[in-house]
Amino acid sequence: MHANGHTMSARILVVEDEPAVNELIVINLSHAGFEVVTTDDAETAWNMLSGTPPDVVLLDWMLPGISGFQLIRHMRADSRWRDVPVIMLTARTDEVDKISALEAGADDYITKPFSPREMVARVKAVLRRRDPQMLEGSVELGGLRLVPHARKALAGDALISLGPTEFRLLHFLMTHAERVHSRGQLLDYVWGGRSHIEERTVDVHIRRLRSILEDHSMDAMVQTVRGMGYRFSTRLDGA
Repeated sequence: MHANGHTMSARILVVEDEPAVNELIVINLSHAGFEVVTTDDAETAWNMLSGTPPDVVLLDWMLPGISGFQLIRHMRADSRWRDVPVIMLTARTDEVDKISALEAGADDYITKPFSPREMVARVKAVLRRRDPQMLEGSVELGGLRLVPHARKALAGDALISLGPTEFRLLHFLMTHAERVHSRGQLLDYVWGGRSHIEERTVDVHIRRLRSILEDHSMDAMVQTVRGMGYRFSTRLDGA
């Protein structure tokens, strides 16, 4: 399957019910060297996940029947698809929708109409983020342990279910513990460049990360430093 060990033959699942948009996406992704499978509804998409799991899902927010929003929530609740990056396609420029998409578990969003070049760049960026090779070794701090090659996060002996972006964000913060990073720096390191991503995106992912860690009473280690940014610290006195 691996074209000379090269990840460009990544498999992309496109879930989009507007034929013209669907065709535009398929043509451009195929041209960029990706293997593309496509459907126009969430039910079929769910069944297709069980075949050969895709490397990235491009998912329209508004679909007939089950919405993209519901599909991503199902994906994030299922250990089999939790690691698959999802890029939401949203027709609205409404800020609330972008935030809702990220909070539901999307790794990125693209607002329609979009330029095909930007879409291909986003897919490549999400694939780069997903690659565990991009992350160095395991890291353990304050009872929290991340094992990148196994994509595993542990609180003591308990498994923590993190999506790909939260995993990378936490790994970066932990490997640079006790240092404060601005939103811009986090976008550079974790999202790989920030030409098209708003800084608010970082806040949403930090919130998601905290709420996941909260289940294990470890959220206090991801700290906000007012006016400066975020840091991971095992010193909980704010010193």
